[in-house]
Amino acid sequence: MDIPDDIFTEPEDVDPNTLVNLGPLARLAGIWEGMRGVDVNPKADGPEQRDYYERIEMQPIDPQANGPQLFYGLRYHVHVNTPEEDITFHDQVGYWLWEPATGLILQTVSIPRGQVAIAAGHAEADAKQLVLTATRGQTEYGICSTTFLELAFRTDSYQITVDFHDDGTWSYVSDTSLMVRGRDELFLHRDRNTLTKIGEPDLNPWQRIIGGGAK
Repeated sequence: MDIPDDIFTEPEDVDPNTLVNLGPLARLAGIWEGMRGVDVNPKADGPEQRDYYERIEMQPIDPQANGPQLFYGLRYHVHVNTPEEDITFHDQVGYWLWEPATGLILQTVSIPRGQVAIAAGHAEADAKQLVLTATRGQTEYGICSTTFLELAFRTDSYQITVDFHDDGTWSYVSDTSLMVRGRDELFLHRDRNTLTKIGEPDLNPWQRIIGGGAK
């Protein structure tokens, strides 16, 4: 990445309407439901497969600047349950971010078991597929875990592949490579699902303040 001499001055020509500046992430905005999720995770007796359903809410945030770097993005919340249990199977929050100037896409991941990650990729504005990765040990686009997870279920890498479909749905495959304590080989922890829209996104706060509507 080229760093400009002026790292402090923020851009002035910022469009307040996030929804029309999300590039490929525009297809993710809204509220989604997926009823056909499949999770493969490690257990003491070997891999376990669980079916799950999930709800994902992705709402636009105001444009964000790191000096001259400008992001448009979505704040998201994933909530996952299984048919046989009432307790939450998985909960996750974070942001999807798009840098129009470079095509950089970021996903931040935070789960309430003491783990965070930043995954990165690049795509054109009209891309039908997104591929983002994060790797343990990297100081940019890396993975950070609690001591227990680092010692018992070390996460070496994370990749999410999102495919957009012509009918408006989208699907993902999430692959996490784990080194489980006492095992000799990495375990591929995989989740996959297809999401259907059940609600439209709100406007981002700045756009609501100035009157709403599309640009």
